[in-house]
Amino acid sequence: MDFDLTSDQEDLQEGVRKLLQGRFPMAAVRELASTAGVERARWRELAQAGVFALRLPEAEGGAGLGMAEAALVFEELGRALVPGPLVASHVVAGAVAGAAEGDRVVGVLEVGPGPLVVEHLDALDEVVVLDADGAGVVEAGELRAAAQPLAPPLDPLVPVHRLAAVPATRALAGPDVSARWRLEAAALTAAALAGIARAVTDLGVAYAKERRQFDRPIGSFQAVKHVLADMLVRTEVARASVYAAAATLDHPEVGDVRRAVAGAKAVAGDAATENGKACLQVHGGMGFTWEVDVHLYLKRAWVLDTQWGSAGAQAEVIAGLL
Repeated sequence: MDFDLTSDQEDLQEGVRKLLQGRFPMAAVRELASTAGVERARWRELAQAGVFALRLPEAEGGAGLGMAEAALVFEELGRALVPGPLVASHVVAGAVAGAAEGDRVVGVLEVGPGPLVVEHLDALDEVVVLDADGAGVVEAGELRAAAQPLAPPLDPLVPVHRLAAVPATRALAGPDVSARWRLEAAALTAAALAGIARAVTDLGVAYAKERRQFDRPIGSFQAVKHVLADMLVRTEVARASVYAAAATLDHPEVGDVRRAVAGAKAVAGDAATENGKACLQVHGGMGFTWEVDVHLYLKRAWVLDTQWGSAGAQAEVIAGLL
């Protein structure tokens, strides 16, 4: 399996990175907490850039690309800490009218053994409900009256509502399609986690170069070097795992798709959370302040790690496939 990016993939990743640097600087990202994590004009800009229609056929207005390219895009979205139901809107873009164009913001409710929760509910137009029988869809407005907000949310940019019961829906897709969506969503969430792992590594390295102690940058101390080196190793392993999972989804003949996706989600989740904690350590007391962005990345990593199977749950999936 070749992990070298093609020139087109490099151009795609660089283009998305520049777009996010211009439209989603951290000051703008922080402001999205007041709009349930979604600002409609910026959301449509993401749609116009192809974030949601990336894998749709060209005949349907998409770019006709694969999971490999989608993973690169979501890695950058995670790196920029862009909030919103990005994964859900991307995965169901071909099934829910208006999602690909950014006209409809679509969230997801995954029915499982845990509590029934919906993220960004106040910003959603529709909610896709995934259960063992397949997928259904319901207008978000029908859920808001009965939903209870969880306050305060762990991540201030990811508001969460809890439901008491599974809502009635209209059929959207069968169990095979639903299972595929779950795999794709887990892989793209892993890509975002890999982006977070890289972002906090960069933050830690930058701070270690700037912060001085005993007339030397703290990055020159061996103990700090070891912390930063471990962060880089975790980041590169996570990225390789994510790229492998995306390539396997595109070409299932090369390996076990479920194992590749489970491995990527587990490794990337661990990398993002452990790197976030290590970055806090490098920053010292400053890392715990509201003004420093490190805590936002760590909180997002904790939230994303719980989605589509935590690292522990994915490890059990891998064990069951051995």
